[in-house]
Amino acid sequence: MPVTEQIHKELSCEEKDAAAFLRERFLFLVASLPVCGPSNRMGVTVVENKNEVIVALSKLIEATATESIERNGVFNIGVSGGSLVSFLATGLTKISTDFSKWKIFFCDERLVPVADPDSTFGVYKKQLIDTEAVSLKEDQFVTVKQGVSAAEAAEEYAAKIKKYIPLSPLPRFDLLLLGMGPDGHTCSLFPGHALLNETAKWVAPITDSPKPPPSRITLTFPVINAARVCAFAVSGKEKAEMIKRIHVDKEDLPATRVQPTSGNLQWIVDKDAGALLN
Repeated sequence: MPVTEQIHKELSCEEKDAAAFLRERFLFLVASLPVCGPSNRMGVTVVENKNEVIVALSKLIEATATESIERNGVFNIGVSGGSLVSFLATGLTKISTDFSKWKIFFCDERLVPVADPDSTFGVYKKQLIDTEAVSLKEDQFVTVKQGVSAAEAAEEYAAKIKKYIPLSPLPRFDLLLLGMGPDGHTCSLFPGHALLNETAKWVAPITDSPKPPPSRITLTFPVINAARVCAFAVSGKEKAEMIKRIHVDKEDLPATRVQPTSGNLQWIVDKDAGALLN
């Protein structure tokens, strides 16, 4: 029998409760790191499994929302699609926050009808709004205009961001929740694409996405890296190689380029995703 397993089995109920408390306290402290500062700060937190990824992410969101609402009366958060939607559908039900102060934006969006399975807003509507799992209303989501060209949709979304987000001089989101694709893309910023070097636009159109559907809009790196906090939440052994390429090999991939200039960057990964981080 492995020594660690033997020790675990010999723990009393009180000791096991204490260990569980310490693990929860650790996740809380990680999530409560300062959310602004004079220079970039990056942290990688490796937790046991997907459930603990959700717990740590939820604590980070709760701490950031609390600070933002106390400071500015509002919490401006940008969200992505993919597995993050299910993470939030589970995790947001367990946090303490004034949801009425939230304004939710999209880090990128596919230009498809809301009823289309590829619509990021459509998925959030189905899993968060329609289910009434949390107290978020549809008008709190700042959506992307559909039925127009990608260029018009991007320009219109940039105007919405300018309306709601404080400028300094770029719009500064309180928190951006980002995804990492199997090729290292984030938002709709793909390896080798010209938009990686976009500096003039806050929101850029893309009509040749290598991942369907081809027409989308996306935040650009100047806006992403102006955020107070950027966070990735990653789970699964299929992500381990890409996590290594980003954090160990320092390969020039879109997700590697997320480096807030005066904020925090948090990666929360489970043991499977972080298996090659030694």
